[in-house]
Amino acid sequence: MTVPVTVIESLDEISGRYDVLYCDLWGCLHDGRKAFPAAVQALIRFRESGGTVVLLTNSPRPSGEITHQLGALQAPPECYDVIASSGDAAQSAMADGRFGRKVFHLGPERDLPFFADETGTPFDVERVDLDAAEGIVCTGLFDDRSETPEDYRLTLMRAKQRGLKMLCANPDIQVDIGDQRIYCAGALARLYEEMGGDAFYFGKPHPPIYDLARRRAESVRGESVADAAILCIGDGIATDIQGGMSEGLDTLFVTGGLAAEETGTVDGTPDPELTAAYLAGAMLSPTAVIGRLR
Repeated sequence: MTVPVTVIESLDEISGRYDVLYCDLWGCLHDGRKAFPAAVQALIRFRESGGTVVLLTNSPRPSGEITHQLGALQAPPECYDVIASSGDAAQSAMADGRFGRKVFHLGPERDLPFFADETGTPFDVERVDLDAAEGIVCTGLFDDRSETPEDYRLTLMRAKQRGLKMLCANPDIQVDIGDQRIYCAGALARLYEEMGGDAFYFGKPHPPIYDLARRRAESVRGESVADAAILCIGDGIATDIQGGMSEGLDTLFVTGGLAAEETGTVDGTPDPELTAAYLAGAMLSPTAVIGRLR
């Protein structure tokens, strides 16, 4: 059984129904190297019409760090109002000591800002070797350009044998950097769970990040926001689309990102039959689909 697909060419076709966008970053606004000009302009137009744009990302970095990153990727501040990241949502749990005060950090050095607040003041959490750890904070692979989750099987087995809980600061399994697909923290957390370990998630598709996004959107607008006034945009079927639908929100699936091959998206245009089959396999039905955010 196929899923009915509503294909749109431009965000403008449906944006008038909404006051707030929850827009994913990787694969929608940028590719890890540069911002997509058409996506930038689409978000600017939405804001100029009175809408509020929340950049909703599974990045393990705090939102302040993401602001700097977006500047380097040439995504101007005019295209969004506020950021809500998985890193933001996960930081409070770590700072509260829910994973111990001594943690093993599984991730690259570029994610070290996760361990400090927005002023740069370190949290009362010490990074230690695995054998001395009370929990694991996973922000990604040490070298995501060359490693795979299988490279961590022995490390994760040691952690599982010690009964350590894992905080997963980025539930994404994979993202694309330019034309290279890399593994994220979610892939390690999934392997850890398959081995019998306990992993806890704070980004999409899990509720904490949506609670954070709503609070920030309502703070910007100075009013409450109804579910029907929010549109979730993303290219991750199991994160952006499943998460939005689980929250009872409308969703716009960007087919030209992670699922470009599966949906037959060429030059920003998805193949309707392949897209319908892909959605049927995922057992999800987004409100609409678009090849590229524009």
